[in-house]
Amino acid sequence: MNYATIKFCDIANGIGIRTVLFVSGCTHHCKGCFQPETWDFSYGQPYTEATEQQILDSLSPSYIHGLTLLGGEPMEPDNQRALLPLLRRLKTEYPRKTVWCYSGYTYEELTGVSRARCEVTDEMLSLIDVLVDGEFVLEKKNISLRFRGSENQRIIDLAKTREQGSVVLWEG
Repeated sequence: MNYATIKFCDIANGIGIRTVLFVSGCTHHCKGCFQPETWDFSYGQPYTEATEQQILDSLSPSYIHGLTLLGGEPMEPDNQRALLPLLRRLKTEYPRKTVWCYSGYTYEELTGVSRARCEVTDEMLSLIDVLVDGEFVLEKKNISLRFRGSENQRIIDLAKTREQGSVVLWEG
């Protein structure tokens, strides 16, 4: 997997101060995407063990609330396979830190039959606290929305969704 950039101390992509990893590779190609360069799976730099360690080290201060994954598309199967070890380590080393993930796939696509589903999808979702789902739709763009770009996108509390067996929106 490649990644476009890592932002440290970001406040725009989830609650609190966060480390944000922008992965490369996306097959959605949403009209009006704010980072179309990240559609290319080979864009940016290779994600390595050193990259993973840098991300984990950045989470150590108590004022850092967690990690946000976006892109590109973190839930492309190849990206899921590369990100899963990071999420496993994060949840072991920093169990109180939250993981947010932005995906153009809907929760229903990720849990049903779709091109995004692979052998690690269920475990990946089990390690994510909040999922912002759905493709960006330019015609539904709304800059006043909190933590999302278009009105069709949802902010899903995955822990409550797992408990209730149906989608529960995050109420931050």
